Formats: sequence, C-alpha cells, structure tokens
Amino acid sequence: MARSSSLLRAGVLAMALLASFLGVEALFDPFNIFGGRPESDYLDPFGGGATKSPPPPRTERKETGAAQPNTMGLTRVPPLGEPSKASHDTMTIKVTVRDDKPDGAWTIVSDNSGVSAMHLAIMRHGRAIMFDTATTGRSLMRLRFDNCRVDPRRHKTDCWAHAVEFDYTTGAVRPLKILTDTWCSAGGFDADGNLVQSGGYFEGDRTVRYLSPCHTCDWKEHPYSLFEGRWYATQQVLPDGRFAIFGGRRAFSFEHLPKPGMFNHQSVPLALLRDTTDDVENNLYPFVNLLPDGNLFIFANDRGIIFDHRSEIVIRDIPPLPGGARNYPASAMSAMLPLDLRGRQLHGGPELEPEVIICGGANKTAFKVGEIGQYGPALKDCGRINLVKQDAQWATEEMPVQRVMGDMLILPNGELLLLNGAAKGCGGWGFARQPVRSPLLYSPSAPQGSRFRPLTPSTISRVYHSTAAVLPDATVLVAGGNTNSGYNFSGVDFPTEVRVERFTPPYLDGRRHVANRPAIDPHSLPREGMRYGAKYTFRFRTPLDPVVETDVMVTMYAPPFTTHGYSMNQRLLILSVTSFIADPQGYAITVDAPGKPELAPPAYYLIYVLAKDVPSVAVWVKIQ
Repeated sequence: MARSSSLLRAGVLAMALLASFLGVEALFDPFNIFGGRPESDYLDPFGGGATKSPPPPRTERKETGAAQPNTMGLTRVPPLGEPSKASHDTMTIKVTVRDDKPDGAWTIVSDNSGVSAMHLAIMRHGRAIMFDTATTGRSLMRLRFDNCRVDPRRHKTDCWAHAVEFDYTTGAVRPLKILTDTWCSAGGFDADGNLVQSGGYFEGDRTVRYLSPCHTCDWKEHPYSLFEGRWYATQQVLPDGRFAIFGGRRAFSFEHLPKPGMFNHQSVPLALLRDTTDDVENNLYPFVNLLPDGNLFIFANDRGIIFDHRSEIVIRDIPPLPGGARNYPASAMSAMLPLDLRGRQLHGGPELEPEVIICGGANKTAFKVGEIGQYGPALKDCGRINLVKQDAQWATEEMPVQRVMGDMLILPNGELLLLNGAAKGCGGWGFARQPVRSPLLYSPSAPQGSRFRPLTPSTISRVYHSTAAVLPDATVLVAGGNTNSGYNFSGVDFPTEVRVERFTPPYLDGRRHVANRPAIDPHSLPREGMRYGAKYTFRFRTPLDPVVETDVMVTMYAPPFTTHGYSMNQRLLILSVTSFIADPQGYAITVDAPGKPELAPPAYYLIYVLAKDVPSVAVWVKIQ
C-alpha cells in the first residue's frame, strides 16, 4: 500500500470524487477496507455495503516499457527497478544433502503469463486458468480491440485482459474476457469439468461464472445470481454435485449456487461466521471440507464446527485452535489429509477417520499493526485434529519456519507440499515481509517431530496473491504474487510477479526408479467412467523393472480452485486394489471405486498409479 503523501492526497481526492459520484456515505474510509461498518451493512446485502463501496486507491502508474495504446495480445514485462532492502530480506532453510533423498528442483515455465495469477485452476483439457481482478488496472495482456469490456465503475472501456488460459507445457497464453470483477472470488469444478466461479467485488460480488474446458471457450457470466455479495468467500461442492458458498465480507451466511439464469432470494444465517468476526475480519475465506458422512467441517478465525448442511444445523463445536488467527487476512494453510479407502468402505471395514491440518497464520492484530508499517512474526505451529472423535483435541507441532499466505497442496503420494508465503506480517497489499522461499514436505504418517522436511528453495519471492497447483504429470505449477494494488515493477519492495515456475517434487528425481515410472494405458480406461461402489479396471506398465502388488498404490485427486492460500475442494483418496495381474504387456489392475458421493462428489478426478512411490502421469476419470 503506497504511503507517500502525494499518493495519499491523490487517492483521497480520487476516492472522494468517486464516492460523490456513486452516492457513497462520507464516512467510508478508503484506506481501511477492513474497518468497522454499521450493523445495517451486515444485515442488508442490497444496502450501502460492499456492493456500493468504491475500490481502495490504486498506485498504478505508467511503467517504462509498458504496453503502448495500440498494442494487442501479450506485452513485454517492464524493466524491474532497483531491489529494495526489504526484497533482499528472504527466508530459506538449509537443506541437508542426502544421496538417497533428493530435494526437488525448480524450472521456469514462462517469463510472462500476461496476468498475475491471483486465482488458479487446472482444467482437464491441459490448460491452467489464471486470473486476477479488474481493480489492478492494466495487466500485460491486451484483449482484441473489438472485444473490450465496459468498466461500470469508471464508465470507460477496459481493453486489458484479467484472465488467461495458460498452456503449462509450452507457456502459451490465450486471453479470456471477464466482464465482472473477480477480485477475491471463489470456485470449483462441476460434474462435467466446467469451472464454476462465484463472487468477487463491486459489480461481481453476486455473479456466478462458468468456463468450459475447450481451446476456444470463454467465460459465461450470470450477474445478480447470489442473494448476498460474496467477497472473500469459500465455495464447496456437495455430494449431490451442487455448490454452497460460505461467508465473505460482512456476509455471515451461506447459500447454494443457483442454476444458470436463476436467482437466489434468501441466504441461510451461520452463527459461526458472525461470532468469529473481529475488527479486521480474521474469518474470511473460511476453511470448508466435505466429510465422509456428508457433513461439513467449517473453520473460521480460530474455531470450527461440524455442520449438517442438509438440515442446516450445527452438530457440534470443535475446540478452538489457540495461538492466533488462521483465516484471511491472517491467512494460514489448511487441507483434509488423504482418505485411505483400502479395505474400509465396501466390505464393512473400520470407520474412516478424517483429519484436518491447519498450519501457520498470524496474530489477530497483524493487519492492524501492518497499517502502521509493523510486521510481526507469522505463526509457526500446525494443528491437526481427528474429526470423528467426539472429544478430539488439536495436536500441535511446529514447522521449521513460521509462514503466512502459503499454499498447501496434497501430492499424489499423500504427502503435503507447503510453499510460497512470508515469515512476517499478514495478507493485504504491502502487509508482509521476509518471503519464505523454501518449500516444506509434510509426511502425515511419520512420527510427530519428524514429519517436516525442507526442500530446494525457489529464487522467486511469492507473497500476497500467489498460487500453486498439482499438475497431471505430478509436478507443481507455481504462479502469481502481487502485493501491490496495481501492476508495479519498479519502486516497490516486491514487483508484480508474472513468471511461472514448475516445482518437481523429490519423487521425480531422474534416478533409476524414476526411469521405471509407471505409465497408464489410456486406451484401457472404461468408456463409461467410474461408477460409485463398482470395480474399475485399467492397465499400466513399467518400462524397466517389474513390480509386485505391494509396490503399487492408486490415488484419486480432486483438482482444487486455489486463491489466497486456500485450495478449495482439494481432496485425495487412496483406492483399494482388489486385483493385480501381471502379463507380458504390463499389468491389469482393479480398484474399488469410492462407494458414495460423500467420499468423492461427481466430477473429473486425476488418477495416479504409484510404483515404489513414483507417480505416473495421471489420467482424467469421471465418477458418477
């Protein structure tokens, strides 16, 4: 956030003029978007709340080397300014070199993705969807001159793309046209593999958007579909394939996403969200997980509930997680640990015991002190809880380094990858320092005290608005990072980041067992897809050495929608192998499909075969 007096005066004048034009209350404070609001704002989604509030001041400026007015398509990255003292203050963790355990590797996929990936999702046609917000102004990707959007806030034409389709194999980009502002929105995939995306800012806060997986598709938008404005909300898929959206700024409720062209006429109050708000709203982007019994685990700020979304009642409260705040802007990481279905769900085996882990975050006052230029240490602890046990308590352990605004991904082998973020501060434009460049590998089944392992650090700092996603080839796409309120490449501590990296986890290290990486035969996949509770048979091979059944594991991964350090709808299931037959052409393997949609809602999943812990390239399989 810019702090020079000239920019402040210019911002105040601009905000006053815009507020006057829009009829906004004079008491609106443009410099504290998390400041207190009158109770009427909380109760009236169509009143003087987020729908009518002007955007915070931008510090956009014309960078030397930026796109000229007559430029179309991808434009070059402006020259970077001199690094600041803060940009040199980064955190890396020493990696112990071990011949038998490599530490991962980084490569650059693209030097310029056109937009900075505030939001990221991997689609089944081999592309990543990256987008940010119209609020940041010009990007590095121009729309066609005959395909610009009208900016309803500024009443002028906006020809800058705010979304792209990114080919993570070649680095090629295709601009996409978003009409309404997607700033801090939510999303997930439906049963047909379409990206369903909701909420955002200003004219976009009640919008539902759809993007189909094809090389010529573009966004289809349905404004005013939601009853309440959903800015910093979480979208969760339910067992019947519908979506529910939870929370958002001054939205203490949830509602189901309506069908395209339909409109919601009410929302459902959720007391947890009102009870956990505070003066900086440390309960935004709540963590939501679908449990095997069909209920939801919802966590906001420092406490959670088990919630029956069908009858709309709280089943029980979860003990608070002490130490600080965990949701935006405190911005911890969270995931549900892999669900191991081996020998459990089809034949009356033991009950599944879902566990959720939450790592990092910040003190509850972090945003307030950030407003005066102070950046306290992020949280270093992780809390883990078994949600089946009625008397469960959080088991805590410490990471090797404190972290806020990181990303947590479930890898195909069931381990967790923690990356991106900072060691000081919290979420917000310019509210963090000391980027953490070292990823951590977390092994859930290892003994407590030996679960974390530092990996090879990146050379790029990615703090606020950075993202990451698991790819079908079992590597990780890492993108985004913009702690500025515009596309700024000079005169700031952390220039807007448009480079895209690929991180190769240790299980793909190029040694002999990786040369024996299993390969799934796509022609062997049943045409009808996977059916709940049925057997599913396909074939794979290993190029060099034979394997036996005990060497093999099959996992099923739901690709998430990632933004602001949270990967919505991410889940990994370990499938039960019921038949394993070797022949001269390879192996025929049969697995039990998940027995019910509460375990795996209808959608396309990535299926991996792991042989001696080395994952194959995944295939997309639809379960229905």
